[in-house]
Amino acid sequence: MRLRTIILILLLGILVVNPAMAQRDNLNMPEHDDKAYYFGITFGLNLSSYRIRYTESFANFDTFKRIQPYIMPGFNLGLMANLRLSKRFDLRFVPSLSFSEKRLVFDMTIPADSSSDRTIESIYMHLPLQVKFKSDRIKNFRFYALGGGKFDYDLAANARSHRADEFLKVSPIDLGFELGFGFEFFNPNFIFSPEIKLSQGLVNQLYRDPSIPLSNAIQDLHTRMIVISIHLEG
Repeated sequence: MRLRTIILILLLGILVVNPAMAQRDNLNMPEHDDKAYYFGITFGLNLSSYRIRYTESFANFDTFKRIQPYIMPGFNLGLMANLRLSKRFDLRFVPSLSFSEKRLVFDMTIPADSSSDRTIESIYMHLPLQVKFKSDRIKNFRFYALGGGKFDYDLAANARSHRADEFLKVSPIDLGFELGFGFEFFNPNFIFSPEIKLSQGLVNQLYRDPSIPLSNAIQDLHTRMIVISIHLEG
């Protein structure tokens, strides 16, 4: 957790300090908008949690009184490929690895009035395809919005695990959509782009195992993630 706190402080510091670089009078990278394609790297912080829909019998279920998801931090590392479609629109592919955790707190009646706090770790192979809408460039600054779909594969999913101590099993494959916005700051040799987006999973991640009481109390389990990214583009 200490390392993640340091990463968060560094990212926030970059977000605060770097916009001053866009105030230069010289027009940086004037030929960039004419490029048919370009590449970059991305890294950032994610905040992820589960959205839970309970079974109809949950209120009458004797084992659990409460199942509460909480947000946990993680980080992303990846590459980016950008294809120019028109003056206003780009097509963007951002394959990355996403390291995340989702925390669940649940109160049980057996043992009597006990509480448990468990964390599910995930390593997603994150494959989003996005359409990017660009504003007019104002000297060395531009705003953009994005939307698109994603395919995620959780390399750490435990759906096929046979361990006796599993408290919840999740499936590895997820499909969903992403919405976000960002800013481009043109420097002499690269573009600095801070971005924030919502990534919402649409596939039920719950792998139902009748031998696990917790899975019998949950109907649907969906992943939601907020990602704060820094793109360095060429």
